Amino acid sequence: MKATNPWITYRTRFLVKAKQLTSSLSFTDSLGRQHSGRKGDYLVESSDGVLRIAPRQIFEDIYVPLLASQTEAPERSEIPTSLSLPPHLTRKSPQPHRDRRNPSQGFRSLQAFPAAGPQRI
Repeated sequence: MKATNPWITYRTRFLVKAKQLTSSLSFTDSLGRQHSGRKGDYLVESSDGVLRIAPRQIFEDIYVPLLASQTEAPERSEIPTSLSLPPHLTRKSPQPHRDRRNPSQGFRSLQAFPAAGPQRI
């Protein structure tokens, strides 16, 4: 890799750091896997330090770059005390489990099974 671009933090479900390749790059990782990429692809470092190469189209479709101000942890005073999200973005509260079976038929005691093991129902 000739000139190196600075590491930029990207987010998807997980945070990664990535550099866009300025030339072709090939390497073998510590597990013996061969990685190769062309100019424009991304060298991606996961949070556990593992390096891989992601094709440009796939990477840019999945990852969203974070602004420099977003990579720092917010100060205590910057954390909002209450967040109000639009209704379509809020999560539904967990609901109690409803067993549709008759409660008297739901469970059998262990004594109902013979000593040889459980019966097939």
